[in-house]
Amino acid sequence: MVERAPFARLDQWLAWQQTLHHSTIELGLERVRAVLSRLQWRQPAYPIVIVGGTNGKGSCVALLDSIWSAAGYRVGTFTSPHLIRYNERIRIAGVEISDASLMAAFGRIDAARGDISLTFFEFNTLAALLAFETAGLDAMILEVGMGGELDAVNVVEPDVAIVASVSLDHCEWLGRDVETIARVKAGIFRAGKPALFGSRSRPQTIDARVQTLGAKLLCLGRDFDAVADRSTWEWLGVTQRQTALPAPALSGAIQFENAATVLMALECLKARLPVSRSALEHGLRFVRLAGRFQVVHAGDSRNEWLLDVAHNPAAATTLADNLRARPCAGRTLAVVGMLGDKDSVGVIERLKSLVDVWIVAGVDGPRALAPQALAERLAQAGVEVGHVARDVAEACEYARRLQRESDRVVVFGSFHTVGPALEWLGALTRRSQPLY
Repeated sequence: MVERAPFARLDQWLAWQQTLHHSTIELGLERVRAVLSRLQWRQPAYPIVIVGGTNGKGSCVALLDSIWSAAGYRVGTFTSPHLIRYNERIRIAGVEISDASLMAAFGRIDAARGDISLTFFEFNTLAALLAFETAGLDAMILEVGMGGELDAVNVVEPDVAIVASVSLDHCEWLGRDVETIARVKAGIFRAGKPALFGSRSRPQTIDARVQTLGAKLLCLGRDFDAVADRSTWEWLGVTQRQTALPAPALSGAIQFENAATVLMALECLKARLPVSRSALEHGLRFVRLAGRFQVVHAGDSRNEWLLDVAHNPAAATTLADNLRARPCAGRTLAVVGMLGDKDSVGVIERLKSLVDVWIVAGVDGPRALAPQALAERLAQAGVEVGHVARDVAEACEYARRLQRESDRVVVFGSFHTVGPALEWLGALTRRSQPLY
């Protein structure tokens, strides 16, 4: 018999939630809607943005939050998964939610749900909505967990919805081809509301779904765009343009496209949340997002560690482009750990020409791929594995000992890989500022 809540510690709540539902993932809105109704939750009056897509979601959330915060607005953000602490998923005015607030929300949810069984992510989504209820927000940004149409965050009615990109991922749940996945992701669009698509490659089903829903489609490369010129860039919108903008502080050329999409969202909401030029520049310059081509220098070493959560072939292509744009005088050592439902062979194919030494790491979680199984998949891709480690910490220590002057280490493959690597690097480094 499953022990009932409440619990005294957050880790007990989280462990219990993972036993509550019969499957780790079950998409659908009925359970969340029913519990929200029992909680008497009401749609807030302030602007809400839902951000979906295969890759680029986290960057768009971070950019939008950074710019609105620089403009003086109080913003609530909900993202997933986390890197180190579960509390990272819910932030109010840039501050992670406390254990006490989370547990209070969980208690309300458990009391209201009755015999309704909720998934781990559904508990998470409901807790975010309850936390934001009394936070005195000016805006809310919700990141889709998986897909879009049947993702728990889609119970909320957005004023603007963003699909940052569409590529193959979570195929077991969303579909085996890009067009099918795109249709699911476009389910966050709403009739009469701006529907932003932030990639230059747009599946046909995006247009078809928008037409069916009656949303107002705005697309990168057609309705808005980014033109980069070394250290500055220009944003071209529907009715206006912004010139000589500072480059986003997030690494990689793809961030100009993410920033252009965010500026389009700001344009759509400017009547309700105006943003000055100075706030826009500050938000772009000082945006932060851990685990997206994040550069760390460990301890006293000048050798680089690059951390990226890239876990599908499209994200691996972006990571490969970023590595080529940042050449290394020495070798590139890779620490990789992945989940079992990912196209690990497709990911490795994009990166194998750029890596000299491969180190496989075991990761935690119910969907984790055993390190020896991942090593076998790398062998299928024609890669010789230098070492198989039981966990990320062991893999990072092996890489550190192997590292020579001018070598770099790239850690990638999952949030479950980058998070433990950040913890390990944090213990190793003497930096005055935290890594995360």
